[in-house]
Amino acid sequence: MAEAWATLGIDLLVEPTGPGLRRGLTDALREAVRSGRLAPGTRLPSSRALAADLGIARNTVADAYADLVAEGWLTARQGSGTRVAEREVVPPSGTASPPRALTRPAYDLRPGSPDLASFPRAEWLKAARRALTAAPYQALDYGDPRGRPELRAALAGYLSRARGVRADPERIVVCAGFAHGLRLLGTVLRARGARTVAVESYGLDAHGRVLAASGLRTTPLPFDRLGTDPGAAAAAEAVLLTPAHQFPMGVPLHRDRRTAVVDWARRTGGLVLEDDYDGEFRYDRQPVGALQGLDPDRVVYLGTASKSLAPGLRLAWMVLPPGLAEEVAAAKGGVDSCGALDQLTLAEFLTSGAYDRHVRATRLRYRRRRDALVAAVAARAPQARVTGIAAGLHVLLRLPPGTEQSVVQAAHWRGLALHGLARYSNPDAPAEPPDALVVGYGTPPDHAWSGALDALCAVLPG
Repeated sequence: MAEAWATLGIDLLVEPTGPGLRRGLTDALREAVRSGRLAPGTRLPSSRALAADLGIARNTVADAYADLVAEGWLTARQGSGTRVAEREVVPPSGTASPPRALTRPAYDLRPGSPDLASFPRAEWLKAARRALTAAPYQALDYGDPRGRPELRAALAGYLSRARGVRADPERIVVCAGFAHGLRLLGTVLRARGARTVAVESYGLDAHGRVLAASGLRTTPLPFDRLGTDPGAAAAAEAVLLTPAHQFPMGVPLHRDRRTAVVDWARRTGGLVLEDDYDGEFRYDRQPVGALQGLDPDRVVYLGTASKSLAPGLRLAWMVLPPGLAEEVAAAKGGVDSCGALDQLTLAEFLTSGAYDRHVRATRLRYRRRRDALVAAVAARAPQARVTGIAAGLHVLLRLPPGTEQSVVQAAHWRGLALHGLARYSNPDAPAEPPDALVVGYGTPPDHAWSGALDALCAVLPG
C-alpha cells in the first residue's frame, strides 16, 4: 500500500551542490529564495516528501530546514508547514527590472473585439460540465488533427442552417484562430506552387504578414461602391475576401461581384478564401449567406468564435474543398493543436441551442449601441457621416477631408483608443483612402458605452 504522504506532497525542483548533502541542500534552498525563484510565502514540501524525492535521509532535510529557519530565510509554524519567510527579496545585480504596465485607455473604440464582459460564463460552464461528463476518455488523447468529431458535426449543422454553408464534418478543420487557419492555408498553397494571393484594398495588414511568412506575395484589388472588384485577380492563385461584411468599409460584396469571383475560381482553378469573421451580426438587412454556398469546390470558408464569443477561446474553423482537408490537417503537424475540452464545450454549446440564444441576445445589445452611436453623431457632429451600419461590430465614420489624423491624435490625448481608416489601407492600393474613422462598438461594456460616446463626439469636427 502506498504511503499517504506520497500523493499529498508539493513538488520542488532543487539540486543539492557542494560538499556534504546537508550543506549542499541548505545552499541550494538559500539561493532559490535569494534569487526570487521561491517567492515569499511559498510553502515547501514536508521533510519526509522532499527526502523521498531526493533519495536522502529525512533528518538531512529537517536539519537543512532548521538551519534556514534560524537564518531567517524560512519560517516553520505548527499546522502551516515550512514556508519562505515574508521579506523583501533583492534581485541579483544585472537582473532586468520588470516592464512597466501599459497604460490602458479610458475608452476603447478600436474594432476587432466583442464585449468580453458579456461572455456567457454561466452557460459556458454548464456546457463544459455536460461535455466533460459525456466525453470518452479517448477525447483527452492527441486526437484527429482536423479537430474533435463532436465539434465538426455540430459546426456542420450550425453553418448549414445559419450561414448557408455546404458543410461535411469530414471537410472541416478546427484551428486556433483565423490567423492560424490562414497560415495553414498559406503553407498548403505554397506547397501547391502558388505565388500570389489577391487581397482587398482595405483590411488587416496582419493577414498580409501571415501570407508573406508562407512565401506568398499579396496584391490589392480595387474597391468601389459595389465592394471589392475581383476583375484584377487574373495573376493570382487565390483571393482573400470578407464578402458578407467587408472589413473595414462595412459593405457586403455585390451579387454580381460574388458571381464574378466564383466564375474566376472555376475558370482559373484558383481558390477563394472567405473570411466570415462577423457573419452572425446583421441588423437592418436580411442575412447575407456565405459565398461558399455558391461553389464548395472552389471556396474555403473560414469562421471564428472570436467575435461571437471571445478571442481568448482560440477556436476557429475551415470548411474546405474535397482533397484540401487532408493537406491542411497534415500542415497542422498530424495532431490536434486545439484544446479538446474547449472544443467539446463549444460543440455542446452549439447543439444545446445556447450559442443561438447568446448570438441573438448580443445582436440586440450591439444594435442598441449602434443606434445610439448613429443618433449621437447626427446630433453632435453633423460634419461626420456614419456608413456601413447594417451589420457587424463597427461603423465607418467619414470625416471632412484632411481631418483624420488630427481627430485620432485628439482622441489619444483624451484617453480614447481610436483607429483611422488609413491604418487599414493597403499601401499598394490603386486609390487613396478617404478620411474616416473605423469605430468599433463591441469592446466597451454596457456601463461604459455612454461615456465612450461622449468622448468620441468631443473629438469629432463640428
